[in-house]
Amino acid sequence: MQTLPAPTLSICLTCRDGREGDHGDVRGGARLARALCSLVAQQGCDATLRGVRCMSQCKRACIVSLTAPGAFTYLFGDLDPTDPAHLQAILDLIPLYSKAPEGFLTRDARPEPLRATILGRLPPVGTASELVSDLGAMRKVKV
Repeated sequence: MQTLPAPTLSICLTCRDGREGDHGDVRGGARLARALCSLVAQQGCDATLRGVRCMSQCKRACIVSLTAPGAFTYLFGDLDPTDPAHLQAILDLIPLYSKAPEGFLTRDARPEPLRATILGRLPPVGTASELVSDLGAMRKVKV
């Protein structure tokens, strides 16, 4: 089974979850990043973790994305940095993603806590996926 190159997990550091006052004004995204880094230190992880200062999903709290070269990119939001199920689901997603052709995972193939929190699934450029169709012929049609 072919695996993808090591994926990158991006975590929005500036996301607010409305509980900053309870956490010394530390934003939810920064708390999510800390919690994930702590979990990775305990369990390990075959992905690069990086913080991003704003992923432009401000109406949705605590955003992460998972991507790799030649693979689908997933965007998840409304994550709870204090929910162990959310944290574990993010780490559990990584090996599933890495082993799937082009990183494509159906809803049922993703860890349960991430099924309802998906904000987007973006296909890679050059994909052969049946989900993507070439609209070149439509450009030639006058409407």
